Amino acid sequence: MYTDPIADMLTRIRNAALAKKGDLVLPYSKFKRSLANVLLKEGFIAGVSDSVEDGHKMLRINLKYTPEGEAVIAGIKRISKPGQRIYLPVDKIPRTNSGYGVTVVSTPKGLLTDRQARKDRVGGEVVCQVW
Repeated sequence: MYTDPIADMLTRIRNAALAKKGDLVLPYSKFKRSLANVLLKEGFIAGVSDSVEDGHKMLRINLKYTPEGEAVIAGIKRISKPGQRIYLPVDKIPRTNSGYGVTVVSTPKGLLTDRQARKDRVGGEVVCQVW
């Protein structure tokens, strides 16, 4: 049992990208699925799907690589942690790598990128940053 399943997901993605794996499988949750959909929409991963293995629902993430073989995800960092939640208003949401990365924010409208949160004028919990 782990205390932070989102940090576990981000670490698995980071490790799989460094090891040049094609895809990874992790336990399913709606929050993880939403986070994977944001990464897919932003072009950081190639695909996401659900599967059932040994009676347990799993989430399969297909990683994306450049033609040179480098992972599209250069870095991924957890911001808000169970021991210290970080909630920010819309005008204080940080830009990742001067706008070249994405800050994922959990808002009342669901998981949004920093750009979408600013457009919708809504703040929330800063989940992670991806670049």
